[in-house]
Amino acid sequence: MNHDVAVLIGRFQPFHEGHLALIASAFERADRLLLLLGSHRCAPDTRNPWSSEERERMIRAALPADWQRRLEVIPIRDHLYSDNLWLAEVQQKVLAVTDEDDRVLLVGHRKDLSSYYLDLFPQWDFQDVPLKNAVHSTAIRQAYFSGGDGQPWASHVPEAVCAFLTEYRETGRYRRLRQEADYIASYRQLWSVAPYPPTFVTTDAVVVQSGHVLVVRRRVRPGQGLIALPGGYLDQQERVVDGMLRELREETGLKVPRPVLEGSIADRHVFDAPGRSQRGRVITHAFLIQLKGGVLPSVRGGDDADKAFWMPLADIYAHEDTFFEDHVQIIQHFISRL
Repeated sequence: MNHDVAVLIGRFQPFHEGHLALIASAFERADRLLLLLGSHRCAPDTRNPWSSEERERMIRAALPADWQRRLEVIPIRDHLYSDNLWLAEVQQKVLAVTDEDDRVLLVGHRKDLSSYYLDLFPQWDFQDVPLKNAVHSTAIRQAYFSGGDGQPWASHVPEAVCAFLTEYRETGRYRRLRQEADYIASYRQLWSVAPYPPTFVTTDAVVVQSGHVLVVRRRVRPGQGLIALPGGYLDQQERVVDGMLRELREETGLKVPRPVLEGSIADRHVFDAPGRSQRGRVITHAFLIQLKGGVLPSVRGGDDADKAFWMPLADIYAHEDTFFEDHVQIIQHFISRL
């Protein structure tokens, strides 16, 4: 061993044999392993089905007792639109549990373009660990939620993880996610005949007044039952701002005159992370509407929204694991500028 601490970063959705090989390599080179568990407090969907607590349970169950004693699991949030915020959180979490003179080794595998983050830590040594088998969490999840006969995914995960996933299939959450997976597969199938992969354009409204933000609860899939910003797909014959105002009225019934809404637009931004939506490539144009302080206007759910309500800004992070897609990060982007 020539390092005091090894760092391994991943989502581990789920933990598989390739991840186990990375951990084994880390323990060969360092006394301790800090496993940084990404996508902390994301709402459950077919990309992030399991909570941080569930994933830590899976990982520890798959490791021998000696490795468990040398392992520390540290959850970290996603920051789709700011590498710097993500880097700051990673650095803070590692510095909090290491000494200044510790020799730190970053362990990872350069899988594809998504592995670019491995080059963002010049202050640490790096060990690229080649994997013997091409095991991918995405393929495991697709097989797991396909509902087909047998367990084709079982040979790619440790025995303890297989037991966890087998038991999990009997839960109500699995059944809901299975329905979500079926919906997304059908949605993508509808567009499979297009001559090239489609790019969808949507709008979202971030309406803020008196320390509250206007949100809705989704009536339909994907994300049925999750909290979201009022918004939707842009019609072929409308401008982006018109589409935003239309969706805002349809989903919330907000009784504020259009000239006031347009005059209260304080900012706008395009959110285009390639993986922000399970439906495919969806680019959204979001608008910040800052209304003057006072009594909150009455709202009601309509169209794709089962309910519309004003949420205190202080409650956003308390409920971030119930928000649809990247909507918490969209809200965060705008309110940090107010």
